[in-house]
Amino acid sequence: MVTEQEVEAVGRTLADPQQPLQARFRALFTLRGLGGPGAVAWISRAFGDDSALLKHELAYCLGQMQDPRAIPVLLDVLRDTRQEPMVRHEAGEALGAIGNPDVLEVLKQYSSDPVIEVAETCQLAVQRLEWLQQRGGRPVPAGPYLSVDPAPPAEERDVGRLREVLLDEARPLFDRYRAMFALRDAGGEAAALALAEGLHCGSALFRHEIGYVLGQLQHEAAVPQLTAALAQQAENPMVRHECAEALGAIARPACLAALRAHATDPERVVRESCEVALDMYEYETGSAFQYADGLEQLRATPS
Repeated sequence: MVTEQEVEAVGRTLADPQQPLQARFRALFTLRGLGGPGAVAWISRAFGDDSALLKHELAYCLGQMQDPRAIPVLLDVLRDTRQEPMVRHEAGEALGAIGNPDVLEVLKQYSSDPVIEVAETCQLAVQRLEWLQQRGGRPVPAGPYLSVDPAPPAEERDVGRLREVLLDEARPLFDRYRAMFALRDAGGEAAALALAEGLHCGSALFRHEIGYVLGQLQHEAAVPQLTAALAQQAENPMVRHECAEALGAIARPACLAALRAHATDPERVVRESCEVALDMYEYETGSAFQYADGLEQLRATPS
């Protein structure tokens, strides 16, 4: 049983800019797992931070929690043009993940936002909500990764045909995302290599989602392509950030070298992503029971 005091203590770690970023991330994912109004409130409170990476992850976690109490703060973040594009984008995606049709009109409004990553995200979120409405309230089947994705996986199972859809830039982005998540669910080397080809496509939003999905898949066949994308200084920082976190999740020796090489990158979001990814690498290669260990750390500290 988790007490309100424990939720508050984990929340204070998240909200404290003096804490190491890795500790704040672990606190965030602990709160995501705990859920409830207290967790939503503490996560929402941290949007005043100056780390775009942290705020991006706050929005991601609120979307994955699917708690409608998070809708007001996510709408505020989406509307706030002072927030970084990657933060506003993630707020839009989170609103689609929560699945409440009440936000459809706002998402349609921001589907023509001048920031292309925000506009494309909101277009995808609108299509996800419309897809949910077409299902008539039937629950969405849980996939192998237990994540709430911006598009449902395609029903096609042939890796070659899914690759064709994924890489066809003339097709609607929603269809290509559906192919992306179907390839992730298919798994294996051929699927990982097909996904990695997507790192060369035109949309930065699409490339960033490819990085995220390759991190979920954790197949080492994609390490060379992820490493190359991370190393490209001209690449969108949002893409490089996801590639760094994917390398941390895959956690092979070659990943460690790449992450260390960019741990002092001049781009803050890349530098911080490598810091978090190195912590994830340590978790993936260690014996810890879980990454979201905020409660364990709290309970291990002498009072």
